[in-house]
Amino acid sequence: MKKCSTSSTALPRSILTPVGKAWDEVSASFDRFCLAAGIEALGSLMEKDAQEACGPRHARGEGRRGYRWGRTQGKIGFHAGKVDIERPRVRNLDGKELALPSWQQAVEEDWLGKWAMNLMLINVSTRKFRRAVRLPEGDIPAPAGAGVSKSAASRHFVALSAARMKDWMGADLSGLDIMVVQIDGIHITEHLVLVAAIGIDGEGIKHPLGLMEGATEHSTVVQALLDDLIERGLDPAVPRLFIIDVSKALAKAIRRSFGRRAPIQRCQIHKARNIMERLPKPLHASVRRTLRQAWELNDADKAEKLIRNLAQRLERDAPGVSKSILEGLDEILTVTRLGLPSELRRSLACTNIIENLMGTIRRVGRNVKRWRSTTMALRWTAAAMQEAKKGFRRLKAYKQLPALRAALAAHYAKEPNNHALVQNAQAA
Repeated sequence: MKKCSTSSTALPRSILTPVGKAWDEVSASFDRFCLAAGIEALGSLMEKDAQEACGPRHARGEGRRGYRWGRTQGKIGFHAGKVDIERPRVRNLDGKELALPSWQQAVEEDWLGKWAMNLMLINVSTRKFRRAVRLPEGDIPAPAGAGVSKSAASRHFVALSAARMKDWMGADLSGLDIMVVQIDGIHITEHLVLVAAIGIDGEGIKHPLGLMEGATEHSTVVQALLDDLIERGLDPAVPRLFIIDVSKALAKAIRRSFGRRAPIQRCQIHKARNIMERLPKPLHASVRRTLRQAWELNDADKAEKLIRNLAQRLERDAPGVSKSILEGLDEILTVTRLGLPSELRRSLACTNIIENLMGTIRRVGRNVKRWRSTTMALRWTAAAMQEAKKGFRRLKAYKQLPALRAALAAHYAKEPNNHALVQNAQAA
């Protein structure tokens, strides 16, 4: 049988004594051993800092920067909570408190906030936070003031999510080569809608771009979001493809900010779903088959003719649906008119990317029983968008994105007033 080859010399000499004391104190619980060893090691480091500032005890030295001032109790983060620890106090020659570097570093690490945010983003409620980080039958105590109560977890989450939201919503976008922008809204409450935007760069990497609140998914709210993105560096002079659902408000705001020739692709999945919901069930199979055939055609004129023939056939059985099919027909076939390869066209013909993001937002926020304010909704949604980003994969057809860049340049070249846009596209 192999013997353990790890010797006591593997640890620094200054750490051997604290670890030995901790192991002598506790032999039944590894958690308790780690806590005791950590406290002892931190105590040794703080004593070393105090000695460097004040010199050896009971000695007088000319180079000292302060003098000892007894000991006091403090708290540091451990296991997503707090534990009490005794630390030395040092004052400088002017009588003011002198911070010990080792203590300052231990206190400044915001592990409590990171623990709280991580657990709440994976749907651990604040009421169960204590059980999630401290076993009820464990040896690590969780007394009052240990920072594991539901209110403490909530405070840590609020502070960290607010700070991260501020950094994200103020981040500079000018360094991102955004070629595709998807925009959609999510209803948080009856009178609160959040409109979000996600971008895809030239490498096929997805980036959450921004967030804006409003009472409805109105063009004014979308306009405010686009203005914010432009102010943060999203250049309106760069050709881009915009992908939206069937909302007219989104298209109106996009054209106001990026020009009337801005290519907009309406989600084909939303369009087909809306049509199916209004048709009698016996017609579903044939209409779905015709729409799928039209989406797969490489010729936009033939696809448009096929859809118009479908609308004409439905005039007798469903006149309202017939009119709905023809609504926004040009924007439904934008990716086909741009002449994109079939794989890339399939990825960009719908809003699946941002719908996936919205699904993460709903999952993260399902433990919230009452939205107290718009700020709260923004914090949770921004945190969920950053959480969703961790699971983003590169666009499937990212190798075909140069074809999109060339198609956008050709599209804007048809408009005589878009010379600057064409030059930007060609330079990129």
